[in-house]
Amino acid sequence: MKEEIVEIRDYTIAADSYLGYKQWAIDKAGPGLKSNLDVIDIWVDDGIESEVSGSDPQVSKHGQPNVCWIIKWASREARESGFKAFGANPEWQAIWAEHPCPNAYLHMNVRFMRSATS
Repeated sequence: MKEEIVEIRDYTIAADSYLGYKQWAIDKAGPGLKSNLDVIDIWVDDGIESEVSGSDPQVSKHGQPNVCWIIKWASREARESGFKAFGANPEWQAIWAEHPCPNAYLHMNVRFMRSATS
């Protein structure tokens, strides 16, 4: 069985902070993440209406996530050590220090998945 996993990170950023966050993500965080981690990509809400369906659709009281990024890892163990090292990286710490709204994360969800087809 292949050990490779992806880490899917969904964030709901407060509406009154979202534009500042989005610009920081585009200008600073995105390039910093991509240069230091195996980031598949980073997506930000751009006003396209969400679709929610199913037999019991529930939307968080904070709304839908408005930021998503996905990182590829060799294994869960590699993620644990790699993410810890990334957080201690001076380049990332300098980018984080420029974060315009570090307290605007209303909801964060992190999932780990493996490919069903590889």
